[in-house]
Amino acid sequence: MRGRKPRIETSGEHLRRLDRRHMANVLENLERCAGELHGQCHERLRRRRQIVRAAEQVHAACGIATQLLERLSFSIEATQRLARKGKRRLGIGFVPSSFYGQLPTLVRRLRQIDALEIVLQEMTSVQQVAALHSGQIDIGFGRIWLDGPGVRQEVLFEEPVLAALPARHPLVGTRPSIERLAEEPLIVYPARPRPSYADVVLGMFHQRGLHIEVLQETNELQTAIGLVACEMGITLVPRTVRRLVREDVVYEGISTAGLSSPLIMCLRHDDKHDPVMASVLEHVYALIELRKRGKF
Repeated sequence: MRGRKPRIETSGEHLRRLDRRHMANVLENLERCAGELHGQCHERLRRRRQIVRAAEQVHAACGIATQLLERLSFSIEATQRLARKGKRRLGIGFVPSSFYGQLPTLVRRLRQIDALEIVLQEMTSVQQVAALHSGQIDIGFGRIWLDGPGVRQEVLFEEPVLAALPARHPLVGTRPSIERLAEEPLIVYPARPRPSYADVVLGMFHQRGLHIEVLQETNELQTAIGLVACEMGITLVPRTVRRLVREDVVYEGISTAGLSSPLIMCLRHDDKHDPVMASVLEHVYALIELRKRGKF
């Protein structure tokens, strides 16, 4: 070390070293701030998405509520008009498939009662329960069992299920099994609200451990039959639907035992002692008895 002079740092070098340290601290602080900002932005974005989803759900719920209020308002106005005429309004809710059975005959008979004004409203089984609570309907005919307070249900009869096939389908005339039908693209209805008859049909396959391809879900029975006519797939329908005649659709029996769909009547518990509803039920049970005798 002898002979070497100690190095004396100049003021310029000292400043540059301080600048480097300062810049390193600045960069470190910037990185930390950037990380915090990124986290805050991510959290704000997540919250914003939650708010948007909540707003969409509220908007949808408001739309449904508005429709229900409009229907209820219409029912109230109709009831007030009928009251001025000295008539009682009888609201009947029904799923489309029931209209191909005894329901038209029931309506014709009830319309002969001068004191009644019959109002028919197509709706799913789920919607019927809500409509009974609101007073929009007084009796409903559906396809699925729904437990609920204030409403009683009764299975009127079990109806065999048929396969609706395109007229040129190779299964026409063969009485296929449910296992064979599982190999075909399936069309189910109604798509919503759920649960619905669509779940009844899907359950027929799932209970037997069968995998199926659901080609399309639609809300209307007529649309499902139209898609079958287009040769896009098949669908399963209660037997009375075969009265919906099309030359390009064939209703084929299913060889598998135990495939049926119930027709379920639903009423308000509070109406059990209502003399008008008692008269309506007399007509209902009379038609069911005729059906048992093979008259329908």
